[in-house]
Amino acid sequence: MTAPNKPSKHSKTVTKLMLVVVGMFGFGFLLVPLYDVFCDVTGINGKTNDTAASYDGVIVDESRWVTVEFITRTNTGMPWEFSAQTQKIKVHPGEINQVDFYAKNPANRDIVGQAVPSVSPGLAALYLNKTECFCFEQQTLKAGEETMMPVRFYIDPQLPDDITFFTLSYTLYDVTEPTVAMN
Repeated sequence: MTAPNKPSKHSKTVTKLMLVVVGMFGFGFLLVPLYDVFCDVTGINGKTNDTAASYDGVIVDESRWVTVEFITRTNTGMPWEFSAQTQKIKVHPGEINQVDFYAKNPANRDIVGQAVPSVSPGLAALYLNKTECFCFEQQTLKAGEETMMPVRFYIDPQLPDDITFFTLSYTLYDVTEPTVAMN
């Protein structure tokens, strides 16, 4: 039998396990912000800017070509038809370009969509500058409505010489606020 003032071996073990659980929860909670900081520092993950870049005084490098491929997809549950009108384009760094994307809402309800871009290889995202993009704002299409959505961009001439090809992909999400039925 243990003395009343002396903690048992079990209570020490339980205390240690509780600290481990709290530590794991804290680590899990901080993982996303830490990952974002890591990606910002290293330039990986292919995240692009979510604001428009300016196109002032950019010098076109006509001695180089970069091929940009466009891929589109819709997230599960998003009924829109969504496609790039140009699958692949060759551009000079510094040259302004435009690619149009087609979207149609075949559903019988209005839907709000949000496109999330990604670039591969991730390092190329640092050199992709969009002056106009449908991904900057949510897009609302009424039932049966279709639209063309432009992306205007240029590649920074400082793009490393070993990057001659990259992919810009967009995933479209349904971000429509759920309607609450009133009785």
